[in-house]
Amino acid sequence: MPIPQSQLETWSHQGSVTQSKDTYAIVRQALEDPAAKYRDRNFKVFLQGSYCNDTNIYAESDVDVVIRHDGVFFYDIDQLPAEQQSAFEASFSAGTYLYSDLKKEVEKTLRAAFGDSVKGSKKALKIEADGGRRSSDVVPAFAYRNYLEFNSAHDQNYVDGIVFFASDGTKIANYPQLHSQNCTAKHQATNSKFKPLVRIFKNMRSRLVDDGTLEAGIAPSYYIEGLLYNVPTDRFSGRYEEAVPNILKSLLETTDKTKFVCANEQYYLLRDNSPVCWPKANGPKFINAVVGLWNNW
Repeated sequence: MPIPQSQLETWSHQGSVTQSKDTYAIVRQALEDPAAKYRDRNFKVFLQGSYCNDTNIYAESDVDVVIRHDGVFFYDIDQLPAEQQSAFEASFSAGTYLYSDLKKEVEKTLRAAFGDSVKGSKKALKIEADGGRRSSDVVPAFAYRNYLEFNSAHDQNYVDGIVFFASDGTKIANYPQLHSQNCTAKHQATNSKFKPLVRIFKNMRSRLVDDGTLEAGIAPSYYIEGLLYNVPTDRFSGRYEEAVPNILKSLLETTDKTKFVCANEQYYLLRDNSPVCWPKANGPKFINAVVGLWNNW
């Protein structure tokens, strides 16, 4: 039998908001400390991830924070014609502020505020939970520009993002603010159904992991948001007990899922050997597991 509306309604609710809001305020205050030694003090602190996008569920505890230094930027000019690439290279010189220096300075600032609660991880600096403060992941990053046009420093067009380096040296460029904007637009286009249904699918993921049906880590929240972003807006209509099977039907009917895009629309969703894409086999594995959960509730 399908999952009843009452259960879907429960799963549609957002996780902790007040604790997450308070945690972000505490972390942001620490990062913006006037004593912090970031070069030029040219930086911006903002949210990314599930809490930022209003798709967090109770099983998700982390508050994801970015501190982006805007005095230095990385870039991609591969799409530009040769003459525009030459104009770009003539307009800018290489920066001298190293990512490793920024990360050390951010870590020092966080340790001054949170002590040994600060731990390193592959992609971020993790602040462990303490009392009413939830756990946080802080990503030190530089600005990133994916250039679409460059005629001069006063006549240019680019997609704004962030770039950071994992502990193994992997360069990761992404677009969290664009992801958030596009998810909000999708939410509005679906009569405010997109985000609650994302939360339902995330809760189904959690149930499948708890049951041992789905391996932990197969379906990160970011990619679930991206997956549903590709579903036509008309499939989100009706009650949740109608929308969920309609969404699953749409996903199953799409034979070529390689054209799915991430919610930021800058990358394809399903690609192997990419730090910003979902491995090709994992998307269908998640879809099939959710179908099994729906059919055998």
